[in-house]
Amino acid sequence: MELEVRHLRALCAIADAGSLHKAARQLGMSQPSLTTQLRRIENALGAELFSRERTGCRPTPLGRSVLSRARPLVSGMAALVAEARVAAGLADGPRLRIGSTASRALVGWLRRLRNRLPGTDISLHMDVSANALLRMLAAGQLDVAFVHEVEGCPLLVPEGLERRVLVEREPQFISMARDHPAAGSPVVELADLAEDRWMVDPTVDGEWDGLRRVLGAAGLNPPVLHGDYLTAASLIAVGEAVAPCQPTSGPREDMAIRPLRDDPLAVRLLLFSRPGAGAVGSGRDEVFADLEASYREAALRAVDYRRWLTAHKSPLLHAPAA
Repeated sequence: MELEVRHLRALCAIADAGSLHKAARQLGMSQPSLTTQLRRIENALGAELFSRERTGCRPTPLGRSVLSRARPLVSGMAALVAEARVAAGLADGPRLRIGSTASRALVGWLRRLRNRLPGTDISLHMDVSANALLRMLAAGQLDVAFVHEVEGCPLLVPEGLERRVLVEREPQFISMARDHPAAGSPVVELADLAEDRWMVDPTVDGEWDGLRRVLGAAGLNPPVLHGDYLTAASLIAVGEAVAPCQPTSGPREDMAIRPLRDDPLAVRLLLFSRPGAGAVGSGRDEVFADLEASYREAALRAVDYRRWLTAHKSPLLHAPAA
């Protein structure tokens, strides 16, 4: 078997994700298919590239050597394809390619951008992995990336990207069943959730590590379920789990969203761009201002978050002067 770029891309994804499960999800394929592909690659090279451990996959010395050669090849190919597509599409007019992790601010941001940039082809690429979006941005596949960085788990930021901080510290609230005993309090103590099952999506960069750090610091070791947050919502509604959530989360009749005492869980909201990329160009300040206004709109619409912002005298309560 001859190695192809897709094989090298798979190796890089496994190394970056630290597990076959996470890498398969990022690559859009099943874990068994990725496992089979890795076995074929290793057979072609005649040795193991990753050691399989209980906590995931770790590159072997040979694996690190192969990865050091594979990464620039993968990045170079991605840049080649992106530049070719840009060149082919120049006659079609300007475009803005946005990457983002999940956020309630997206709807308002896209609306404002379409009003600000009429005639611009605006596309959106969603991913649970902020690091994956930053790699796409650095490779020229995106023009901007709006991501969150879990406190204590810094992102792997490629060189050459520009960063703007939207929110330095956004508290993460807790979602629980409407009839949960703790739902009757305006602020929830971590100890009140010690007997609950917690649910977290391990494919979200830093999410599990951040939660584990906070629970450990509080001396708690509750049962943890791993899964996506769409599944989590169904379990939370019937009282089978609790989970961290964005404070901008909208209300539901079967679910309560409350802040935690002293806000131990938090993320930083960031906007990354490449100098002169796409329709951003010299209008980076305007693109950021639209995102800022959209986030404020989403924040003030969420009743519990608005109370939190008021109690903490947040500058988000006041729109900047025009």
